[in-house]
Amino acid sequence: MDDTRTRIIFAAMKAVRQYGLEGMRIQNVSDLAGVSPGALYRYFESKDQLILESFQYVDKQAAAIFEHLKFNPLLMVTDPMGAVKSLWLPYFRFWVSHPDETVFYHRFRDSAFFPKYDKSRDISYFGTFIGMVQLFKKVFPALDRMNQDLLWLHVLTSTVMYAKYVVEGILPDNQETEDTIFQLLTTGLNGYLKPEKSKNKRKK
Repeated sequence: MDDTRTRIIFAAMKAVRQYGLEGMRIQNVSDLAGVSPGALYRYFESKDQLILESFQYVDKQAAAIFEHLKFNPLLMVTDPMGAVKSLWLPYFRFWVSHPDETVFYHRFRDSAFFPKYDKSRDISYFGTFIGMVQLFKKVFPALDRMNQDLLWLHVLTSTVMYAKYVVEGILPDNQETEDTIFQLLTTGLNGYLKPEKSKNKRKK
């Protein structure tokens, strides 16, 4: 991606953190990016396009986390919740270490603009993560009894929300916070992470 374009995107996320999604103006972004408003419009036709592309940029960055994880499938059997945490923790720490992106992402997803965008949203770049979910469902068929949209909306979106509390100083950035948030997000999941017994097993 062009350096100037990327600089404008980061400036937009910083501006949203400072002024809010509705309060952010093109002038704010151009000042933070060090470019003129006219130069900015050569890259983005409107404020809405800039916000949308900023969301897609950070969404892809978050999705890329799962592509770099060294995930051991055997851990799902020996320590199911440990396997879940090994995937969740890098995701949570990504958001905590990127304050502007976290606040921007949360505000965009919480806006009236998001539901309309979400209907036509391309999530193909989450392919690696989706593949990991499918692997969990194969090992733990009981997961299919849960509403999948609700499950992952709860885990992923709530993770960003809690990360926002950390970057805003509402929650401390420490091990205890990580452990507590993980427990809150996965309460009730434990019962589904058990291999299904074979129906063909002979009764004694």
